Amino acid sequence: MDHIIIYTDGGSDPNPGPGGWGAVLVDPRTRKTRELSGGEAATTNNRMELTAAIQALESLRDPCRVDLFTDSQYLRKGITQWLAAWKRRGWRKKDGNPVLNADLWKRLAAASQRHEIAWEWVKGHSGNLYNERADELATSAIRSPGGGSSVPSEAPTRPTVECEIFLKVSGSRRGGWAAVVRQGEDEEVIQGAYPGASANQLDILAAAGLLETLPARGRVAVYTASDYLRNGATEWLVGWRRRGWKTASGSAVKNATDWRRLARQLERLEVLWPSVKGQEVPEWKLLAQRLKSSGA
Repeated sequence: MDHIIIYTDGGSDPNPGPGGWGAVLVDPRTRKTRELSGGEAATTNNRMELTAAIQALESLRDPCRVDLFTDSQYLRKGITQWLAAWKRRGWRKKDGNPVLNADLWKRLAAASQRHEIAWEWVKGHSGNLYNERADELATSAIRSPGGGSSVPSEAPTRPTVECEIFLKVSGSRRGGWAAVVRQGEDEEVIQGAYPGASANQLDILAAAGLLETLPARGRVAVYTASDYLRNGATEWLVGWRRRGWKTASGSAVKNATDWRRLARQLERLEVLWPSVKGQEVPEWKLLAQRLKSSGA
């Protein structure tokens, strides 16, 4: 069976009121993603949480092994703890009252039967990129209830590596930067700051600092929007060192101390710098939001 990872979210504003749901489907082998979303003019938080899971599972054409992540305890406990008893009592709760949202629970139960599903809980707004993206899709759908989308989003073509780093820096003088560090299915969002650093200097310092945390084995891919950082690391650095940290025109290399720090890591690790010009990198968008929300 194919393996798929799903992140879902849903809500309404106010509750009850206009609602939206979102889901991000991730292929763990290729990191390709597919996004689904939709909304209703009058609904509740819980109905949108259920709808997100239903739509995601019903979108799978073949039976799959699924890891489904939700920040809704109502959804997770309902499907893993309460559902069997509800069905046994004819969709009645312990007190004899009808189960709320029974129509959606029945549909979810049917959609789940085709797949092997691990129902996982993830804390909302805790920095998980795909959970944050599902929330973003749901929030956008609330503003246009009744709309829906199925948007394939293919990540850049990526080499086989043990670690991926997605780096984003702030343009402010506060010197903020943020990065996603992904090793296999383990993912961490890291933030830091170098107050007063220029944008170019910030790129070098952040990349060097992140690489310093990695063990000296395996291949690392660094995804950056900075041509200065990518070109410096892949094209200019060799010439600068050969000329004693002078440019081709004989002037001193700017940020030479920081480039030396990065160069030490490039000697220690096998680092790739894929070009992603013109390609959508979802991680950068989410990191930009993190930087903005933190005031960096």
